[in-house]
Amino acid sequence: MKKTSVKRAVSLIALAATCQVALPAFAYDEKKVAESSGVSLTIYNQNFGLVRDTRSVELVNGINHVRFEDVAAKIDPTSVSFTSLTAPNSVVVREQNYQYDLIEPTTILSKSVGKEVRIKNYLAGGGVSEISGTLINSPRTYVSDTEGRVSSTYSGLVVKTGNGIILNPQGQVELSELPSGLVPKPSLLWKLETDKAGSHKTEIAYQTAGLNWKCDYVAVVNNDDTKTDLTSWVTLDNQSGASYRDANLKLLAGDVHRVTAPTAYLAKGMMFRGGAAAESQFTEQSFAEYHLYTMAGKTDVKDHETKQLSLFNAAQVPTKKQFVFDSNGQFYPGGWSPQGQSKKINVKLEMDNSEKNNLGMPMPKGKVRVYKKDKDGALQFIGEDQIDHTPRDEKVRLYIGDAFDVVGERKQMNVQRVSDHVTRVQMEISLRNHKKEPITVTTVEHAYGQWKILNSSQEYKKKDSTTFEFDVKVAPDSETKVTYEIEMRY
Repeated sequence: MKKTSVKRAVSLIALAATCQVALPAFAYDEKKVAESSGVSLTIYNQNFGLVRDTRSVELVNGINHVRFEDVAAKIDPTSVSFTSLTAPNSVVVREQNYQYDLIEPTTILSKSVGKEVRIKNYLAGGGVSEISGTLINSPRTYVSDTEGRVSSTYSGLVVKTGNGIILNPQGQVELSELPSGLVPKPSLLWKLETDKAGSHKTEIAYQTAGLNWKCDYVAVVNNDDTKTDLTSWVTLDNQSGASYRDANLKLLAGDVHRVTAPTAYLAKGMMFRGGAAAESQFTEQSFAEYHLYTMAGKTDVKDHETKQLSLFNAAQVPTKKQFVFDSNGQFYPGGWSPQGQSKKINVKLEMDNSEKNNLGMPMPKGKVRVYKKDKDGALQFIGEDQIDHTPRDEKVRLYIGDAFDVVGERKQMNVQRVSDHVTRVQMEISLRNHKKEPITVTTVEHAYGQWKILNSSQEYKKKDSTTFEFDVKVAPDSETKVTYEIEMRY
């Protein structure tokens, strides 16, 4: 940073300490609600949350002005609701305001344009130089484009003195008074009318951006890839601009439709935990078309904090290891296109999300990291995959990488144009296993139009109108070939 920029930053910071800060005066008496007696959070995995805060306030008959502080800085003001739990039908909201013009140097200066300022510059050799004049431009200039979007740019101070205009004067800025309308923290202000005076227990509810959660999984497979210990972690990220203490916490999993597109959250690191299954601290229930996870007890969710909580643990989950060869080759009327051909054999793990397999809980979408112990007993990372929301009694499939010692190759051996709309193609698939144990490779083939297999060296399964598969057994240190002839009509 340049020296002048440093001085400018220092002068702005010094402004907050120099001015005598005071809350703006109102023509009416404001009542502040008491401290929170209970906060409930429902956090969605779409970077927003629903906050419900319970507080008490003393009301008099007639009009009351009530200020509610410590709200989230990223609150959606259009989502706010105020309810008297004591007498819901006796309190009417006449007006609601969200005040977010905070007491900070740049805001103070921007609202002091046209007022007298004094700037003191403390010289290195001692002494002070002083400039007095009228502030005619603040450090930030706000502009709007043709669509009404507002943006701001830094432009520096401009002061008009008796001797002329001074640009970007250096030093400590002093103001005689604080501009009106500023608040020390974001606040909600209500104008309430009631005919039932006394203490009211109230609930304030609102939505806010900056609250997010995601699910991460740690899977540890055994030596022969037949069992998996699965641990699920919830990572909470609070960037909403408020802290929530002793909060009742609920997490909603699912894709809730919103008018505005959800904002992508920043992925954080995660904790690792392995071992036997433990009782979950979350209970799950179906809610609307989603799933709701409720935490037992309460927790603090502090601003600018990432918190991790265990969702569930499952031990000894039966697992099936699969080798899959999908060359991605596509047929067309003149034969087969080698474009996109792959020789890689994918390695996948498959588990049933069922109670009999020690699972059976709806699994929120998230990243699954897979580990395995080596011969020395040390855990090694062997791959990861992303799963979508997975209901109970559905399969979880993880693509963890490509096999090193298994190779697939696909060749077109012959193509015959029977007519303008009929083509016959002969294919050969070679699978080479360089491992010391036998394996089964699922070979996935694709065809389009009206097709039928005329002959094949192995049995196949038709999966859908464009896909068929061969389950090919390959002995150790050997090669197995699959040949077939297909006829396609277009």
